[in-house]
Amino acid sequence: MPHQTVSKQLRSNAKRLRSQMTDAEKKLWQVIRAHRLEGISFRRQMPIEGVIVDFAAPAHRLIVELDGSQHAELQGQARDIARDRKLQALGWTTLRFWNAEVTHDLDGVCRKILNACGRESF
Repeated sequence: MPHQTVSKQLRSNAKRLRSQMTDAEKKLWQVIRAHRLEGISFRRQMPIEGVIVDFAAPAHRLIVELDGSQHAELQGQARDIARDRKLQALGWTTLRFWNAEVTHDLDGVCRKILNACGRESF
């Protein structure tokens, strides 16, 4: 994957977000970090074309977003749709999960991620 230039401000925002992860993000990160999920490499709070995504598996062009209640509001939904379309145009697939899904059905979330990567579920 070609290297992209990331502004200092975006890089700083990503670093701040990594240090302020939500409980759901922390829970998922413990399962997917360090190639723990079937050897798939994930990055957290990764800048892509001017936006910061929660988690990305660059080799699979997969983005995993965890959404809280603000994403249920009309403005949040409209932003998410526009953002997902932009990333899709760049060749990325976005999976969105509610924070509660991660909290209550982490295995199900992981199965969906594996399926999106073309892997068999564990």
